[in-house]
Amino acid sequence: MLRLFAVPLPSSSVTAPTLVYLHGLLGSSADWAALQACLTEFEHIAIDLPGHGVHQAVRCQDALACGEFVAQQVQSVINPGTPLILLGYSLGARIVMQSLVSGLFAQLNLQGVILEGGHFGLACVSEREERLRADTRWANRFRHEPIEQVLSDWYQQPVFSSLNHEQRQTLITKRSANLGAAVADMLLSTSLGKQANLLADIQALSLPVHYVCGAKDTKFSTLALQSGLPCTPISQAGHNVHQEQPMAFAKTVRAFIQSVYQR
Repeated sequence: MLRLFAVPLPSSSVTAPTLVYLHGLLGSSADWAALQACLTEFEHIAIDLPGHGVHQAVRCQDALACGEFVAQQVQSVINPGTPLILLGYSLGARIVMQSLVSGLFAQLNLQGVILEGGHFGLACVSEREERLRADTRWANRFRHEPIEQVLSDWYQQPVFSSLNHEQRQTLITKRSANLGAAVADMLLSTSLGKQANLLADIQALSLPVHYVCGAKDTKFSTLALQSGLPCTPISQAGHNVHQEQPMAFAKTVRAFIQSVYQR
């Protein structure tokens, strides 16, 4: 978890919001370093989710329990009333969405949310059942097989199709520091197969929400554009925009914050 000092927004007496980052499955708070380096005018809080990073030993029974954990982590390091912008990537985005619609972040002074590559939820029961079966198979592999072997197959999934061989190998090496059993537990407890479709609830929020996706990430670009939410596709990026194109992502973050404070 990284925390910097808050500063005023340029040419304004308004205090800049603190940016709170939630990574995806297999990631860690360190994944946001490149983006943070492009946004040095803001304070940052990057959290290791349960089962990841320094919290590998932490277990959560479901996505809402993860949201409660996140809220506790944030409240432990901020002053009450600190304005916040939440940024969630993939699994982190889904935890943000489920927590928002359940009111778990009501005690936080949220000014806006940026979702990156987060799924709103599958439309029908059969799709959710199939996803849960697939996640259970992956979880069993993470629990019982060498993690490098599982990751080699994991990064062959269509959502990672924009990665080249070198990028895949880099990710396999980087993500091999995870504990297979911890990944398995998190994958099952937060499976997309257990998530309702949240799009209508997200659309109904009075809180500003902006979606960021990689232009080369066909699946999530389509989801984002069909959602009706304000959306920024980032060129030359796949599923993981904040690592592939941090400067372009940072530009989007600044524009979003400016729009929030001009409301």
